[in-house]
Amino acid sequence: MTVVVATKYLSVDELQVLVEAGVEVVGENRAQDLEAKHARYGDAFRWHFIGHLQSRKAKTVNALCELCHSLDSESAAAKLTIPALVEVNLSGEPTKSGIAPQQLEAFLGSYADVRGLMTMPQATDDPEASRPTFRRLRELAAEHGLADLSMGTSQDYRVAVEEGATHIRVGSTIFGNRRPQ
Repeated sequence: MTVVVATKYLSVDELQVLVEAGVEVVGENRAQDLEAKHARYGDAFRWHFIGHLQSRKAKTVNALCELCHSLDSESAAAKLTIPALVEVNLSGEPTKSGIAPQQLEAFLGSYADVRGLMTMPQATDDPEASRPTFRRLRELAAEHGLADLSMGTSQDYRVAVEEGATHIRVGSTIFGNRRPQ
């Protein structure tokens, strides 16, 4: 299991505490923040991209990351050269990124280095409410012979682990709720 420490709401200077704590893997949501943080901390971490991947940002992600958790467009797939997880929108929410589950088989043919799947369940205060989403992602991965599952964040990572997550993304569990107001 890989714990990916989400750094979306951390400043460049705040990453020093992660270095001191021995954190191995960090995940960034924005390519421009990834560049700034990587410029300072480079080899201190293994870098994952966990935000929505725009095709114009693929070059940055290719250069700095070992894994992209959020591949969901053919245009980004055409420019991505690192291993990826395909983001699947299992909640059906239009505000969430990801491809529809019924499009997964066709999409998998558009990118050679897919290692697994990722999803974001509906927002809820009850971690158990995420279980059916995580279970469905695990089933989809098994149907397509994919081993890696990126699912679970600070509020529901325990349930995600029980459902087979190989990667969990945590931030607020470590740093508290740091979202800008």
